[in-house]
Amino acid sequence: MISLPGLGLFAGFAVVASFTPGPAVMLAVNNAMHFGWRRALWSSLGNISGLLTLSVLSALGINAVLRGSATAFTLLKTAGALYLIWLGIQQWRRAGAMRRAAQAPQTQALESAERASATPEAGPRPEQARPRALYRRGLTVALTNPKAVAFIAALFPQFLRSGHVALPQYAALTGIFMTMSLLALSSYAALAVLARRRLRRWFEAGWPQRASAGVFCAFGIAMLRLHRS
Repeated sequence: MISLPGLGLFAGFAVVASFTPGPAVMLAVNNAMHFGWRRALWSSLGNISGLLTLSVLSALGINAVLRGSATAFTLLKTAGALYLIWLGIQQWRRAGAMRRAAQAPQTQALESAERASATPEAGPRPEQARPRALYRRGLTVALTNPKAVAFIAALFPQFLRSGHVALPQYAALTGIFMTMSLLALSSYAALAVLARRRLRRWFEAGWPQRASAGVFCAFGIAMLRLHRS
């Protein structure tokens, strides 16, 4: 089994990696702003499920396949980039809808704001706010990120002790990484909800949606520029 100092060091790496802003963090922030903290938790659960899947694939040698096959790597990064760009376009369109609602008569604007900020306990929810849809979105963002595959494949083996069974060691590292990731995504989501309450008019004008749209598209374009190491 991995030593306690080794687990502590790995936990430090996991904290830094988890709290560094990326597509998963941006998705959590975006969902929290639109659907609330509880709904954002579903996409975060989808993301850590993706990390679990990537850990299993890494143990099975999927990183070697990506490193050895230019076609496989290109397909994965292209799929991930297009998905992030698509999320950005969806955000930009939502910004336009929020702006039109803000410019409508006062009563209509208030009703639209209430629908936009509906919690799981209040009012009808849009299709995109369903737990299954949010979970699937977080899972897709994780699974289509070749950098996540490379990170797990490169970092995990450094902490494995030779001469010991690999499975429980992988399980421990994966559990720590998933826990830190969930903590980071939940924290960012909570901050997003607090910021939204303080900047409600700015939010209703659509500026946060446009900002997140730009970030999603930037992540997608950056992913297209990735090269195999």
